[in-house]
Amino acid sequence: MTFRVRLTRHAEADLERLFDFLVERELARDGGDLTLPEQAIGALRSGIATLASSPFTCRKASQSPFLRELIVPFGRSGYVALFEIEDDANVTVLAVRHQLEDDYH
Repeated sequence: MTFRVRLTRHAEADLERLFDFLVERELARDGGDLTLPEQAIGALRSGIATLASSPFTCRKASQSPFLRELIVPFGRSGYVALFEIEDDANVTVLAVRHQLEDDYH
């Protein structure tokens, strides 16, 4: 079974926010690595793509078996994508955050 994976506008905005944060952080560092933001977003998009084949392998985010979290390792920590399995054909990514953030924005 293959699922169609889509991102909400909010999740897309989260990716932009995370990218912008990394760009600003690397620009502020002496000898910062400006390839890092693209690598991070690439890791996130690759991780999200795995939801097309295996969304039920991710941990539950609530009492509902259909609201789940995908962990995407990157560097010393990583990211968490909140998603919902809508039906037998569709998965929607609702939000994305860095693991060190308090909660989804």
